[in-house]
Amino acid sequence: MTQTVRGDTVGALIASGARRLTEAGVSFGHGTTNAEDEAAWLVLWRLGLPLDSELTADAADSVANQAVTPADQALVATLFDERISTRKPAAYLTSEAWLQGVPFYVDERAIVPRSLIAELLADGSIDDWLSDQTRQVLDLCTGNGSLAVLAAMAWPEVQVTGADISPDALAVARINLEKHDLQDRVRLLQSDALAALPGPWDLILCNPPYVNAHSMAQLPPEYRAEPELALAGGSDGMDFIRRLLSDAPARMSEDAVLVLEIGNERAHFEAAFPDLPAFWLPTSAGEDQVLLLTRQALAHLFE
Repeated sequence: MTQTVRGDTVGALIASGARRLTEAGVSFGHGTTNAEDEAAWLVLWRLGLPLDSELTADAADSVANQAVTPADQALVATLFDERISTRKPAAYLTSEAWLQGVPFYVDERAIVPRSLIAELLADGSIDDWLSDQTRQVLDLCTGNGSLAVLAAMAWPEVQVTGADISPDALAVARINLEKHDLQDRVRLLQSDALAALPGPWDLILCNPPYVNAHSMAQLPPEYRAEPELALAGGSDGMDFIRRLLSDAPARMSEDAVLVLEIGNERAHFEAAFPDLPAFWLPTSAGEDQVLLLTRQALAHLFE
């Protein structure tokens, strides 16, 4: 039975919805980090009000006092019911996710985009590692294609390839290339890691499956709603990464770099590759979640 999300204004609906999400104990992390921001996202989206690329309660301030009809209140209540009963990420319910102010289509065929690498593309943190010869950029494990799109936007002079083992994910990525009119600058390829991607690549971006087995077993339902293929990295989270780092040097140009996201797995990464020099890149989540590796360092490690 539908519970009422009480209030006859946008602000009241957001406050009431946030209380419901908190009481239900849902988990966040797929575009928002707290109940208030997620409630704002759901209310604004359901009412067809602009999100202004910010999925936050603050973004709703300008419409907080706007009246909401009983019919629309009922629609909002139903959406909150679905979020709570299914435990699906809000992005799957709205079919939209935002990354660095850019909207992307997403559905359950692909992981909800949230890569910290997007920050590095937007703020230019990677630029100093590139040269005027950087032309071929690979977004490996592209998922819904968001990093490939952002890379093409950041560097208009490069050609971007988005690759994934999942044909379902690539179908979602294709929707986003069309959404942002980038079909001519971004190509999509199916590949198991680097197997079908000989290169040479001047830059490889990769947000791979890296969640270790113990952490996988403890994931809340919102993360379980995503394709396991995009998350599970084996006992220590490094299964895919071992293959990637071993194969990468032969597929990289002389001065190429690889930017790799590993989430909370730094300890496992350093245990697996104790002699590999890595440059850790600051992000909003800290300085131990994304690293940069040079081709020279990788070639030396595996020679």
